[in-house]
Amino acid sequence: METLQNERQMKSSSEDFLPINGTDYVELYVSNALQSAHYFQNAFGFQPLAMAGLETGLNDRESYVVVQGKIRLVLTSPLHGGTDIGQHIDLHGDGVKVIALWVEDARKAFQETTSRGGKAYMEPIRETDDQGEVLRSGIHTYGDTVHVFVERKNYNGVFLPGFVPWNPEHRPSPVGLEYIDHMVGNVGWNEMNTWVSFYERVMGFTTMASFDDKDISTQYTALMSKVMSNGNGRIKFPINEPAEGKKKSQVEEYLEFYGGAGVQHIAVATHDILATVGKLKERGVTFLKIPGTYYEELVSRVGEIDEDLAELRELGILVDRDDEGYLLQIFTQPIMPRPTLFFEIIQRKGAKSFGKGNFKALFEAIEREQMQRGTL
Repeated sequence: METLQNERQMKSSSEDFLPINGTDYVELYVSNALQSAHYFQNAFGFQPLAMAGLETGLNDRESYVVVQGKIRLVLTSPLHGGTDIGQHIDLHGDGVKVIALWVEDARKAFQETTSRGGKAYMEPIRETDDQGEVLRSGIHTYGDTVHVFVERKNYNGVFLPGFVPWNPEHRPSPVGLEYIDHMVGNVGWNEMNTWVSFYERVMGFTTMASFDDKDISTQYTALMSKVMSNGNGRIKFPINEPAEGKKKSQVEEYLEFYGGAGVQHIAVATHDILATVGKLKERGVTFLKIPGTYYEELVSRVGEIDEDLAELRELGILVDRDDEGYLLQIFTQPIMPRPTLFFEIIQRKGAKSFGKGNFKALFEAIEREQMQRGTL
């Protein structure tokens, strides 16, 4: 099995027509960019990096960039009514618009993907300032979400041309978030395989895991999911679709409130989840509540772990094991007014999987939140 997996990885690497270095940035369209930037600083420990707006000659929007580890979030708001950004917010609420991918050649990335059926979002464009040049291009993916390819090997500026350093006096300390582990998209009924095919055909991804409604179900709800990964494994996009259940699933709730397909959650990695979650809770971040009974059989299910069970129980952190090791994970409640986008905090200790053993406990916790919202 391991030899076969290695062969597949070697084959995928040798045939990778869309090499990706990693996630460059994630841009959210939000109602108030400055307030959102302050929220991510105060609650999640992001650091101020750059901004663009009226002061920099930008007349239609204002953007603030915050950073922690390798994670860059761009918070963007419109400056006038009747804009595409405003229409996006009207339909979806605050949410992810752009998943930007760091590439060596943005023109080639555009040519490779559009020639395979990708719908153009941004023709290759060269942006310059006194710090060099950035090339960007982009294609559409599910819903109104887009992928932007960013080539920045000839740029030394703070973020992108048109942005200037943002240096507010208020700078809360980081909490230990390091990089984006994966980003999950919710799509409509019977659309998962359509988008799986899109990532395979247009972007050269492969399916690294698949879960059906038997894997991801409770007494009331169910969903199906497939995890897509690029050639070097640095980009992972699980894709969820609803499945038949007695009541409205979390994916159905998302689609209803978001107004269609979009990014459901962003999973961010840490090397010390106990410390990170402790700091996040001190700053007011709220997480899904896991019943104490979950921990009664934890050791018998996952085996010996390094962490203290009592501390895991107190913080509500979930644990799962695969053939490579184990992982620890926890999920915030939705961070927007609508029950849509949330964050996952994850620490991998060898495990390459996504916490299949936690699905039942996690989704029952989500259902309890749905009951409180009156949407289950």
